[in-house]
Amino acid sequence: MTATTLPTIAAPTSRFVAEPEAATRIAVETTTLSPRFYTTDVEAMNRLSADAIRPQWDALMAEFEADTNRGHFVRGADWHAELDKLEPALREELLDFMVSSLTAEFSGCILYAELRKKGVNPDLKALFGYMSRDEARHAGFINECLKEFGIHVDMGFLVKAKKYTYFSPKFILYATYLSEKIGYARYIRIFRRLEAHPENRFHPIFSKFERWCNDEYRHGEALALLMRGNPSMIGGFVNRVWMRFFQLAVYATMFVRDHARPEFHKALGVDPEVYGMEVFRIVAEVAKQVFPVRIDVDHPAFLEGLRRLQKQSARIAEIKRGGGLWGKIKAIPLQLAAGMTFVRMMFLPAKQHALPEELRVAATW
Repeated sequence: MTATTLPTIAAPTSRFVAEPEAATRIAVETTTLSPRFYTTDVEAMNRLSADAIRPQWDALMAEFEADTNRGHFVRGADWHAELDKLEPALREELLDFMVSSLTAEFSGCILYAELRKKGVNPDLKALFGYMSRDEARHAGFINECLKEFGIHVDMGFLVKAKKYTYFSPKFILYATYLSEKIGYARYIRIFRRLEAHPENRFHPIFSKFERWCNDEYRHGEALALLMRGNPSMIGGFVNRVWMRFFQLAVYATMFVRDHARPEFHKALGVDPEVYGMEVFRIVAEVAKQVFPVRIDVDHPAFLEGLRRLQKQSARIAEIKRGGGLWGKIKAIPLQLAAGMTFVRMMFLPAKQHALPEELRVAATW
């Protein structure tokens, strides 16, 4: 926190011009695919309890307190970012990836910091204090990397200017749990790929991903414990419907967004569709710990639906690039078609199972 094969179209100019304000303007934008800032009912969140999962909770809090990544997010003497060797299209997509990632990390920082500051539940205050610490560290590190390109995100301004979306505590837990786990899966798959093919590591930030994604995984574990310790959050038919909705929304957003960065993934030696399915399978396996219903990511119609959404999204983006009122009007039928594609995917077969007795899942990928 808490996530289409677009045609390659050469942009006449870069959105990331060498001025500090450029990245901030882009981070402030609110679109269907851009990371959002969230707020929730803090009083309702405070009523959640860790009592039913106390042994696991205390063990996890000890892991947070140990802070094994303290000092990890620094650019040391071996940091070599050869920015002048990047092709313009790759540079553009790398910057888009970094600004988007910073915004997502900072979104989590802001939400968790609010829950810590306004909370009265000591268990939750401690948890969200640790999580906001980690997310602030991640966002700050990306910002330092952006400065090498002559730009940065004004995070103080972002707090005031970015639009906030309200989610109920239950939806916050669903969305942030999935965001943290998919963040882990994305980063570990990239790290493992580059571990096997170091010649494709075109920026040193990727060398930080293994320990970085351990933070994301631990955040997800904490949110899973919180949901398992408060069964009303995950029991019943209606909750199962919402679980499917949030899973599909996170998967579809990642699939569409990743296909919008063809040069980025080409440079990594990654097929975004293959990579996406690898990530979805990891998340689906981990999510057994807390979701009694999971999207069947291996059902053929799932990938077919994602491809359709990707093509519809690509066409919408192409039309909107023309700008103006007519462009917005022309995009409406496609937006409705994309919405119907998403709705149809909600009715695809899902996997259901009893929740396991063991609450935590080891990060073995």
